[in-house]
This record gives sequence, C-alpha cells and structure tokens, in this order.
Amino acid sequence: MNDRILSLLGLCRRAGKLVIGADPCIDSMAKSKAKLILYANDFSQNSLKPVLLQAHKQNVRVLEVNRTKDEISFSLGKLCGVLSVEDKGFADKLAMLIEGEQRGE
Repeated sequence: MNDRILSLLGLCRRAGKLVIGADPCIDSMAKSKAKLILYANDFSQNSLKPVLLQAHKQNVRVLEVNRTKDEISFSLGKLCGVLSVEDKGFADKLAMLIEGEQRGE
C-alpha cells in the first residue's frame, strides 16, 4: 500500500521538522515552532487534552490522522501518537492530504 500521508511524515522526520510525543509537541508550540499538530485516531483523550489546550492558546491547527498509533509508529520507526510539524510546506501538504482523505477524495 502506498500511503502518501505516512510517506510524507517519514520525509518530514528525516528533514528534522517533526516532533514526536505530547510533551515535546507542547514545547514546540510554546516556542512558536509548531505549524500543525497531528494525532492518531486511537490516541488517548486524556493525553491529548494538554496538547489541545496549548494548541488553542497558540492558535495552532490540530488534525486527526485516520491512522492508528501502531501504523504511524511503524512508518516512523518510533512509538508515537501525537506529532508536531515544524515546517509550513510540510504542514500545508499534510493538511491538504488529510482533509482530502476525510472528504473521501
């Protein structure tokens, strides 16, 4: 299966523009580096709350990726459920792909 979202996340990670984990994502937003926050569809709501709160305070866009933590973790080689994209180009392309998928395109 050719998954464009997971492939782009991998490319973003190799470029050093992806932050993995709830606390590092909150730090990324606090430093105004985060352009987009993504989280897995099975990510814990309790763990997500502080991330969403910080995203709201910093006015950072948040999207749910229709993938499980295991799928994302496998593609990135590291256990993760929430991600911060720190590059506008990657963030815009990922948002476009995710929203297109949600609309059924």
